Amino acid sequence: MALKKVELSYMEYGHLDELESEIKHLVLEAKDASKTAYAPYSLFKVGASVLLSNGSIVKGSNQENIAYPSGLCAERVVINSASSLFPNEKIVAIAVSSDHHFENAEDMFSPCGACRQVMAEAELRSGKKLKIIVNTPGGITRTFNGISQLLPFTFNYSGLKKAK
Repeated sequence: MALKKVELSYMEYGHLDELESEIKHLVLEAKDASKTAYAPYSLFKVGASVLLSNGSIVKGSNQENIAYPSGLCAERVVINSASSLFPNEKIVAIAVSSDHHFENAEDMFSPCGACRQVMAEAELRSGKKLKIIVNTPGGITRTFNGISQLLPFTFNYSGLKKAK
């Protein structure tokens, strides 16, 4: 038996002005998208935006349903929308933003497991590490270089290709 470690790294910024302009713009688009969230049950409004390889930006927001499993998170809405609208373009980066204020200022939301897996598929399809940006109303922004920093053991289709 061998002990193995999983390490992750990310950059944390205290203010949007610390971000490079393209990433700052993507975050602002995600913040704007959160205004269209339909979240009457959780009151947790989330917006997301993706940057595509052709320079286009697509926005989306969470859409709840009284039957909770029927709703969709902002990340899945925007990734699936981008893939439908621009089927031949690769997703380069995704920004996620919420207007939710946590009781503890140190707390910060993060994409759920289902959204992380959808991001993993988008990264796999692009052939490059996906830049992931998470922003809160307190001004903290975290950037991750690749889905493995959020989901180290992704489910992938390498084994499925061998199935008959």
